Amino acid sequence: MDNRIIVSGKRKTSIAKATITSGDGSVTFNRKNYKDLQEFDKLRLEEPLRIAQNILGNSKFNVKISVKGGGEKSQIDAGRLAMAKAIIIFTKSEELRKVYLDYDKSLLVADTRRKEAYKPGDSKARSKRQSSKR
Repeated sequence: MDNRIIVSGKRKTSIAKATITSGDGSVTFNRKNYKDLQEFDKLRLEEPLRIAQNILGNSKFNVKISVKGGGEKSQIDAGRLAMAKAIIIFTKSEELRKVYLDYDKSLLVADTRRKEAYKPGDSKARSKRQSSKR
């Protein structure tokens, strides 16, 4: 039986699905190698992998991340969250989980902030129209 784990992560309107299997250590993001992404996006996706490598040594697994919705940066964050959660479940390492939380809580906990609702009688959520009553 192939040990395969599927985990999801969210950021704003992006929803990522990470599938982790045992393998040679390849990571794909939307069917492309993650190393082909922009430099900062690549580094952001690499963080959970590097931390896991420092804590666990050379544990080999393949991660496939597919993301839908949202913008470019929120897709990276959603994929990063899904990958970190998948690595924790796959390795069953409590030490790695603690290190992730100490390093950056957003590696394991989704950011639930959303846009504030519009208020009645106005076109924005907060600022009101200026009036001059004389």
